[in-house]
Amino acid sequence: MLTDLRSFNRKYGLIAPGDTVVCAVSGGADSMALLWAMYLLKEEWDLDLSAAHFNHHLRGEESHRDEQFVREFCEGYGIPLHVGSAEVRPGKKGLEAAARDARYAFLRTLPGKIATAHTADDNAETVLLHLVRGTGLKGLGGIMPRNGNVIRPMLGVTRRQVEKFLEEYAVGHISDSSNDTDAFLRNRLRRHVMPLLASENPRIAENLSAMALRLRQDEKALAELAKADGPVSVKKLRNQPAAIRTRALEAFLKESGVKEPEAEHIALAEALIFTDKPSAAARFPGSITIARNYDTLEVRPERDTPQELVLSPGETVRFGDYRITCVPAEEIVNTDTVFTVDPAGTIRIRSRQTGDALRLKGGNKSVKKRFIDKKIPAAIRHRIPVICDDAGILAVGELGTQLHRRADMLPAVTIRMVKTSES
Repeated sequence: MLTDLRSFNRKYGLIAPGDTVVCAVSGGADSMALLWAMYLLKEEWDLDLSAAHFNHHLRGEESHRDEQFVREFCEGYGIPLHVGSAEVRPGKKGLEAAARDARYAFLRTLPGKIATAHTADDNAETVLLHLVRGTGLKGLGGIMPRNGNVIRPMLGVTRRQVEKFLEEYAVGHISDSSNDTDAFLRNRLRRHVMPLLASENPRIAENLSAMALRLRQDEKALAELAKADGPVSVKKLRNQPAAIRTRALEAFLKESGVKEPEAEHIALAEALIFTDKPSAAARFPGSITIARNYDTLEVRPERDTPQELVLSPGETVRFGDYRITCVPAEEIVNTDTVFTVDPAGTIRIRSRQTGDALRLKGGNKSVKKRFIDKKIPAAIRHRIPVICDDAGILAVGELGTQLHRRADMLPAVTIRMVKTSES
């Protein structure tokens, strides 16, 4: 077993000379084999070695027995021991997941590298577990040899090797009675499915684990190809192979705040890529809105519609991202940000409303259509000022003056808009 441990470590570079390594030890066969192997390799690898035990308090006296066993073993060999504990309660993902989360939360408080005793058998069971629940290439990759400061040096070792190793060195261990129940899916796979597969091929655990490690390399290569610098281009994503596109979208969703994108979320983002609507949007977990801005995917901030304002001659107001002034006209000017008009009654500034239309040279079109023609992102259209009076729309920011409301002589007023960032 030590030979395979050395070989696996060389291949994945998990432990370097002088490393601080904390072995997570439950007292079971696998974790005791890990601790004893690291103890034997301590001088060879120049390790600063210690152990860690977490008491979940899930099995009454058995839990206390496990802790005491680990304490006595570590004391006997002078191995420093870190002990943590918590009263674990089932969460949304069940008791097993809650116990794992509590255990890793404790382990992450410890210095150095955290070594866990996952074996090739554990890796094979994890692959089957993911297959049963439904998975992709990432799930078929099983357990990572390294995840941050957590390392799994025994993924190249089988449970049979562990048993032989413990017997050879007369290292004791204890049994967890919860492993003898079919209450958990992993236990059912371990107790019933794996033996059936092993009857067809005794090396099934090694084969599945080796396959998982190869597929994990494939997944890593695809993820590297999917990395994007700068804005997420719709055109580029459309032309990419699906395997690259879905990974790029998954990474984009995570960067956008969607913590655990699932297949349905990636499919929803993919639908935004292929829709003919250049300003389409969709909601994702965490109240996050992802939107198309023509050829770009982006996170749309929560809608913040400015309140309607009254604009009097000689006054300056702020609306959305604009500073708007109204002064007596000295000349007639009409652009997309300067409007000379002869208002009827009170001048008001508001956001676009359904049914708004603007007549410019070339005809009458809805304001929405003109925004689209000018490629103004849907996410900011509600912040562009629509200037009205008692007779209707006078002008629309970024578009221009209503053709039949332009002043053709003085006196009149000139309304000027400047982007806030430019003011």
